[in-house]
Amino acid sequence: MRNPIDEVHVPVVDDLIEDDYVRSLALAGIALSVLLTALGIGGLLFPDSIAGDLSGIVFNVGTATATARLAAPIVLAALGGIFAEKSGVINIGLEGLLIISAFVSVYATSLVGAGNAVLGVPAIVVGFLAGVAASTALAGVFGIVCIEFKADQIIAGLAVWLIALGLAPFMSTVFFGGVNTPNLGVSVGWAYSAAMVVVATAASWWTLNRTAFGKHLRAAGENPKALDTVGVSVSRVRHAGVLLSGVLSGVGGSALALSIGQFVGSGETMVQGKGFIAIVAYLFGNYNPIGAFGAGVLFAGLDAMQVRLQQLGYAVPDTLVQTIPYVVVIVVLALVGRTRLPEAAGEHYETED
Repeated sequence: MRNPIDEVHVPVVDDLIEDDYVRSLALAGIALSVLLTALGIGGLLFPDSIAGDLSGIVFNVGTATATARLAAPIVLAALGGIFAEKSGVINIGLEGLLIISAFVSVYATSLVGAGNAVLGVPAIVVGFLAGVAASTALAGVFGIVCIEFKADQIIAGLAVWLIALGLAPFMSTVFFGGVNTPNLGVSVGWAYSAAMVVVATAASWWTLNRTAFGKHLRAAGENPKALDTVGVSVSRVRHAGVLLSGVLSGVGGSALALSIGQFVGSGETMVQGKGFIAIVAYLFGNYNPIGAFGAGVLFAGLDAMQVRLQQLGYAVPDTLVQTIPYVVVIVVLALVGRTRLPEAAGEHYETED
């Protein structure tokens, strides 16, 4: 008897050059490399020009370390969004998961005491794990509401974001006397953030494309009936995908806050829309973890560059730079047009007995 899951058409990236979309992104990468090379040469020849200033920013160690720090929440949340959406659940609450994990990681670290430890585990590690646990718990509630109670996924995702956006600064005010917490005096180095991003990207690609769980996850988002037919619980697979989005977003939010040792709750909080940029990143990457990684690093690099431009006296509004990722993805989707939602994404499924 043939396995109906084998008949589900699910585009994956087992062969990285099998379609025009990936080839177009590869060409874009080559074009970017040529542009950077030209910029570097221009900077060497004309060091006092705008090209020289830009070259000094792009090829600066400070820009690279800032990019690694800023890329962590974007890439990790994007990977989480891929797992959720591949399973059929659209999670636009990634921003909220980043915010809640950022605050809880700082609060838990300060509660233990920056220089203390719990059973030999340093306070900053305890805080990091607490942030991941908080994000996972919130994602779990989101999953229950959407999968078990059939709530609208978009509205529920917005609710997660709004709850975290209000709750984290409020709790900071209650425990620290202001929306911005004091600095912990300790921080996670950028190298740790970079390592977590690389490992998570590789692990996500392997899980999605080389494991039975990844196959079930994709089937849940493409043809849940086929998955149900072979006796695999669609709801359990979807819960797992949503929980993974919480875990990965929690890692990203905790890494962001602990990289500076503080939670900033003013305005849009220190997360500053990185959860929404993460959604753009995985759409840009066509639900490919490697593509999401590249997009996240690109967007983080642009963010790091605009900070350096302002330090050099170029009055480039950060709000203008923050629109670049959205403009880029619109252009890419218009020209390439191959990003495709899973067939059953956003749709509720009733198990057939």
